[in-house]
Amino acid sequence: MEISAEKSRGEWYDSFPGKGIVYDLSSTALSAPDTDGRLRAVTALGKSGDPRAVRPLMDLVADHDPAIRRGAIAALGELKSGRPVEVLIERLRDRSEQADIRRLAAETLAAIRSTGALHGLREFSADEDEDPELRSYATGLLAHSGTW
Repeated sequence: MEISAEKSRGEWYDSFPGKGIVYDLSSTALSAPDTDGRLRAVTALGKSGDPRAVRPLMDLVADHDPAIRRGAIAALGELKSGRPVEVLIERLRDRSEQADIRRLAAETLAAIRSTGALHGLREFSADEDEDPELRSYATGLLAHSGTW
């Protein structure tokens, strides 16, 4: 079978593991030199609807740049996969994390609505050692979702 030059970066190229737009976006999100480029890639991964986008976004939840962490958490909320629940709960419970990022992690868990996500929110809401305002916010998310 002969492959034409026109197909060398089309369906044929995308059919190989590790190739295609999701992998290109993942590479950019993980390693581009500028934050704006990384954020555009993170946003596109969230909008892709592709389950292959979940793993790189999970890795970015712990990125050194708070803007990237925020973007990755929001993107995971769009994908609504249950796979990142543990990393989102870790981010929610990280007391050294910025308050708005912790709130976004709670919102994303509520959007995912998996058993694990809702259980994590319930546990967080019941933890009296946590920030009362954030606990109240998590409780409100649970009540709004009809799962409290």
